[in-house]
Amino acid sequence: MYKLFLQPLLFRFDAEKAHYFTFDLVKFFFKIPFFPTIFKAIYQYENPALEKTVFGLKFKNPVGLAAGLDKNAVLVDELSAMGFGFVEIGTLTPKPQPGNDKPRLFRLKADEALINRMGFNNDGVKEAAARLKKRNSNVLIGGNIGKNKVTPNEEAVNDYMICFNELFDVVDYFVVNVSSPNTPNLRALQEKEPLKDLLQTLQKDNESRPKQKPILLKIAPDLTESQLDDIIEIVQETKIAGVIATNTTISREGLQSSEELVKEMGGLSGKPVTKRSTEVIRYLAQKSGKAFPIIGVGGIHSPEDAEEKLNAGADLVQVYTGFIYEGPGLVSRINRYLAKK
Repeated sequence: MYKLFLQPLLFRFDAEKAHYFTFDLVKFFFKIPFFPTIFKAIYQYENPALEKTVFGLKFKNPVGLAAGLDKNAVLVDELSAMGFGFVEIGTLTPKPQPGNDKPRLFRLKADEALINRMGFNNDGVKEAAARLKKRNSNVLIGGNIGKNKVTPNEEAVNDYMICFNELFDVVDYFVVNVSSPNTPNLRALQEKEPLKDLLQTLQKDNESRPKQKPILLKIAPDLTESQLDDIIEIVQETKIAGVIATNTTISREGLQSSEELVKEMGGLSGKPVTKRSTEVIRYLAQKSGKAFPIIGVGGIHSPEDAEEKLNAGADLVQVYTGFIYEGPGLVSRINRYLAKK
């Protein structure tokens, strides 16, 4: 139904406008009596075989929504009804910011991919925290945190700490985003020493609290094996909970779309990143001896794609671009497929 009717309609419009239109549409329909119940009956699939405990949290299924779709936590309850085992909000920054100039989101239909250079556009962490306090669903929530564009890297730790404190009581786990290519110099924080300092600061605060929250690190697919070795060392040294592999790529290798689209600046997601994301997951899992959990994300458009990530060493998976191309039925298809394994 989605791919036959709704997707072709939405894809006729500018990608970012279609995104907000879809959000408004979902909000509208979920206010209609009985619609949420019918929607859940169609898209939610529950099976005890899918339940999994990872970094101390019990997930009803291993399929989550990656950060970026619901940056401001405005659709958490509705997304829960779509069958996700967990929903990651953000990336959030201390102060609201508009992000980069539009247009900044592009569909590469021939590649079933997206290029985005959104630039951490969000309403600010306080606004998102206030919304999460009012939510009705009990789906597990991840808080993806970053720094404001105007904050120099030398002061970045303060931004991450502000977000950590604001969200601590309303999310179930945290994701430190230093791997987006769309905030100037952000990826420099992936270098060994600044990254270690940032994670140690967060973890020290975390350990001082009566109940700790898992902290994960989201990494880029463009890291070298030497850099991945550093990531393994840093995760083990700082004792954070795990890694999310991977964010979007700056590579444009092997794309079939027009040169005009391919040359757009930003992070590429979707099918073109499938292979590299899986390679990073496999490398981290094998080189570390599965020393920490991994959430696999990048180019999951089918149940088989999800299975490939899990077989490579991921404990959980997340979808984003595949969800946009395939629709909400993707979550149910993945879960039904995995339940039979």
